[in-house]
Amino acid sequence: RTAGEFENTAAVDKYELTPEEYSKKSDTVQAYLKRNKLGKYNEEEMAALAKAKEDQEKEDENRISSKGIAEGARCQVSVAGQMERRGTVRYVGKPDFQPGWWVGVQYDEPVGKNDGSVNGKRYFTCPAKYGGFVRPNNLEVGDFPEEDLDLSDGEM
Repeated sequence: RTAGEFENTAAVDKYELTPEEYSKKSDTVQAYLKRNKLGKYNEEEMAALAKAKEDQEKEDENRISSKGIAEGARCQVSVAGQMERRGTVRYVGKPDFQPGWWVGVQYDEPVGKNDGSVNGKRYFTCPAKYGGFVRPNNLEVGDFPEEDLDLSDGEM
């Protein structure tokens, strides 16, 4: 016997089932879920989730049009657990990185997470750390002037 002989499992043949073989078995978690109509096998629950998702998208779309969220508008972002941030709306739409409606914001200060691009796709252009995306319900459009930070040497 050698130390660690059972740690390397690369040489061990694996027992694998195809998805078709697995679904034919009656003593599996999948069979239990199907029998009891749980999870993704509950058609009513899945239909309700799809309807809720559709309703959320419609609500976001209505919020965008009713609040006047449009590119170039000044805004204030209020996300729970974070300080309020001000900026300018640079993108409104359904991006590829998340489902639903999102608003791209160029912040006045470097408090963002990106430069207007996510996963290599550019949605708008701004300096690094000045861009971010928020849900329409976390954004308020209005007359929000840029805040002066007044970082003069005399105060330090």
